Amino acid sequence: MECLSDYLRDHAEGDLLPWRCQVEAATRFRLSLARAEEAILELGLLPARYQRNRQAFTTGQQLQLFRSRVAVIGCGGLGGYIIEELARLGVGKIVAVDPDVFEEHNLNRQLLATPNLLGCIKVEAARMRVEQINPAVTLIPLRQTLGRVNGRDLLDDAQVAVDALDSCAARLELAEVCEESGIPLVHGAIGGWYGQVATQFPGDRTLPIIFANREEGQGLEKQLGNPSFTPAVVASLEVAEVCKILLGVGNLLRNRELTLDLLEMKFEEISFHRSLIPLEEAL
Repeated sequence: MECLSDYLRDHAEGDLLPWRCQVEAATRFRLSLARAEEAILELGLLPARYQRNRQAFTTGQQLQLFRSRVAVIGCGGLGGYIIEELARLGVGKIVAVDPDVFEEHNLNRQLLATPNLLGCIKVEAARMRVEQINPAVTLIPLRQTLGRVNGRDLLDDAQVAVDALDSCAARLELAEVCEESGIPLVHGAIGGWYGQVATQFPGDRTLPIIFANREEGQGLEKQLGNPSFTPAVVASLEVAEVCKILLGVGNLLRNRELTLDLLEMKFEEISFHRSLIPLEEAL
């Protein structure tokens, strides 16, 4: 009887396995597409959809991404782009947390928002989108508001949490939950032409520093609105930070904040400590 590994090796084109063969393998051996993808990567083969990743990541690192679980808190302007990029990157499990439905004012910037989805639950739209673009990735939709009471349960087993919220108070609650859960938090905020990104590890207290004396206020988005491009830029920077954390490579925005002024095209760094912290020392 033909085994899965033989089938995958026989149908590989070099070290690449086309999507049609992944689907056929899942059907033939009664596997989920996720399990088929993991089996491909375990053999040192690469699903062909990731071939443009191979100059940045090894096949082993692609497997590492696939075995990762990331929680995205918020499925709006930032969250839609974050989820899209994580799924295309090949992160195997994405937890999407958001209590809201789409409204018409979301259409100018939120990747998941379309006219036919007005009134639809955001996390369900995220699940449907991931099923369309990378069916091997599992998106877990949680229609809840993350807070101090339920936060640890919502972040259970996540290796990284990603901030895609829109208020100072909610971000500080998320930072506190991540501190208690012992997981890193990648922060992003947007407003008009402006944005900021930072990464907080347990013990850093980065977000309380950034949002000192602003706990009760709304984010800049409420005052300045947002054009379509600001969330796309900030979300991409957040996903890059997540990727580095999951793979243990590069330097993080830890103990420093990157601020963006897209109107003047200026990027500035604010350091909370003098020296940069290599990732291997952070983990």
